Amino acid sequence: MKITLFLGSESDKDHAQKIIDLLDDFGITNETVVASAHKVPENVIAKVQELNSSKEPTVIITCVGMSNGLSGVVSGSSVHPVIACPVFKDKEDYMVNIHSTLQMPSEVPVLTVLNQKNAALAAVRILAESDEGLKEKVKARIEEVKNKYL
Repeated sequence: MKITLFLGSESDKDHAQKIIDLLDDFGITNETVVASAHKVPENVIAKVQELNSSKEPTVIITCVGMSNGLSGVVSGSSVHPVIACPVFKDKEDYMVNIHSTLQMPSEVPVLTVLNQKNAALAAVRILAESDEGLKEKVKARIEEVKNKYL
């Protein structure tokens, strides 16, 4: 079981680190690929094809700002779920980035989650559907959070 993060550029690494940290907490193997869908689409497609040929359960998380072609290009060719966690630096940047992420063409399913930890948790829960050990870790985390409010 693996989660692959696609970043649009090196500048997206700080944003992705919160995702990676949470995946590490759950002990989930993860890898990061930096490849712009606009500048090197052939690299993006090659990596997606590699992931498609794997028998390992996989979820993909994309982190990119500005025009979010990356999430759509990945999803358009991937057999795996794709979660977009757009990068933005302020409210104006947010308004541009969220709309380019939410407006995907038909037949290009991209789930959008704004909070990095929630994007990681969504991916973990998807993988937990087929892994009892991971499902138990998810249940334990839910209980831990609930206990903070009792």
